[in-house]
Amino acid sequence: MRLFPAFARAVLLGVATGAAGAAMAIAPAPGGTITEGPKAMVAAANPQAVEAGLAVLRRGGNAADAAVAIQAALGLVEPQSSGLGGGAFMLWYDAKSHTVTAYDGREFAPAGATPDMFLAPSGQPMSRAEAMLSGRSAGVPGAIAMLYLAQKDHGRLAWRGLFGDAERLADDGFLVGPRLQGMVEGHAPQARAPDVIAYFRDEKGRPIKAGERLKNPAYARTLRLIARQGPDAILKGKIAQDIVDRIHQGPIPGSMTLQDLAAYQAHSAAALCAPYRNYAVCGPNPPSGGVAVLEGLGLLQRTDIASRGPADAQGWYEISQAERLMYADDLRYNADPAFVKVPTAGLLSSGYLDERAKLIGPVAGAPPQAGDPPGAPNPGPDHTQEPGGTSSFVVVDRWGNVVAMTTTVESIFGDGRMVDGFFLNNQLTDFSFAPTDPDGRPAANAVAPRKRPRSSMAPTIILDREGRFVAGIGSPGGLAIPSFVLKGIVGALDWNLSMQQAVALPNLVAFGPAYISEPEKFAPGVVDGLKARGVNLVTNPFVEDSGLHGIIVRGGRLQGGADPRREGVALGCCGD
Repeated sequence: MRLFPAFARAVLLGVATGAAGAAMAIAPAPGGTITEGPKAMVAAANPQAVEAGLAVLRRGGNAADAAVAIQAALGLVEPQSSGLGGGAFMLWYDAKSHTVTAYDGREFAPAGATPDMFLAPSGQPMSRAEAMLSGRSAGVPGAIAMLYLAQKDHGRLAWRGLFGDAERLADDGFLVGPRLQGMVEGHAPQARAPDVIAYFRDEKGRPIKAGERLKNPAYARTLRLIARQGPDAILKGKIAQDIVDRIHQGPIPGSMTLQDLAAYQAHSAAALCAPYRNYAVCGPNPPSGGVAVLEGLGLLQRTDIASRGPADAQGWYEISQAERLMYADDLRYNADPAFVKVPTAGLLSSGYLDERAKLIGPVAGAPPQAGDPPGAPNPGPDHTQEPGGTSSFVVVDRWGNVVAMTTTVESIFGDGRMVDGFFLNNQLTDFSFAPTDPDGRPAANAVAPRKRPRSSMAPTIILDREGRFVAGIGSPGGLAIPSFVLKGIVGALDWNLSMQQAVALPNLVAFGPAYISEPEKFAPGVVDGLKARGVNLVTNPFVEDSGLHGIIVRGGRLQGGADPRREGVALGCCGD
């Protein structure tokens, strides 16, 4: 929904259609005009990408312009996470109209996709590694088409002038970071893919090391084409043919055609917003993870989480139980709304949240089942496996406009196949591998031609009661993204932490019977307190770390935060 100032107050009072919450008193919130310090800021996962965005802001570009430059740089300097061959969700906050618009650049399946495409000849689902490395895993990429649409709608500078920094980094070489080195040397199946080995090893077969400079002239050439032709540079013509040819290679080829690439269109719509205390919280629409975050917040609003803090086991317990409930619903119902009915309004309705919140008892019980929200269909159970390989950033410009964007190639280096300097995604493995249950009921997230797979990506923008920007936040992390974002919002809004403190809080990802966390990072007594409440924390090396990046307005100043688990920074510019 679009949040004009008067309408924002209605949302916060819980009377907005489809996102109704309980009525609440309105108290002052920390948003408002930026009066001190930097007038603009970028928080992103790599300093070289942050600098590319700041350079655009310094020469008069706005947040939409900077987002293009940041993505172009991220696709080069952390290709394990996002790139030209991937997809994205983006929110745009317009400071003049106080509206939040959601942009959908999620990949879609080719016309030749079938519900059983990830089943082995035995009829059982393929192994995760086999599916990811196959030609069937790549969806039609949408990140550049989405950015082109958003920049056309809101940008101030010429599209063709937004790629210079990334082109220079590609031609002259960029500095490899420790995280990229770790991925090259890691155990992901893609690390052993021929294209990954060829790109990241020298003529002696030695893998690239952190601090060394890596050139990618093919990437620079592709960027120059995109600068001139927009998304047509990769969705039509020679690069499109190269994509199709690469996907059709190997023992399990994909079905993507030139017609599939040419048919891709990004979408925009009013963002999905719901009340949380004195705020309106906005995220992208299904099939994203935005609805999961909003449901989680709606559940927490019905607890005493705001009176707790990061050293209080009860607060973390409430977070864990809200997560279990939101995931149970999200994994059952969330999917591409163009193909299945997603009960978004029902999931966020006041009565449904009231009933679900009652399941948060004093001690954790068995894993909760999906609820029955108003308007819900009856899909089969889901069998999606969603690892991480994603990046998220936030930009605030000098006019107060904001971009929050999460972008991905799905898993590490996508499907491990490189075309014209960039890696292709393996996004279609975000569909349910098993399309039906034993009774033949299709999963909501089953594969279908031109369908977009469910995503956990959840870039978030938060407004005050006047529709003014308060904060923006997002994270990578695959299935864990909604829990990471939820934690950051609670830390910043309920526990009044700085954005840096909020993103650095311990992670706790609770779904099904699992409580995956970082026990050593909690305050003394929290782990034991959780155990007494039936929550036994475990570590899991297969769950990707968070990479939260956020910006909040505090005391008239922009305050940024970059997750210490990654290599990102939050830097400001453009003050008087």
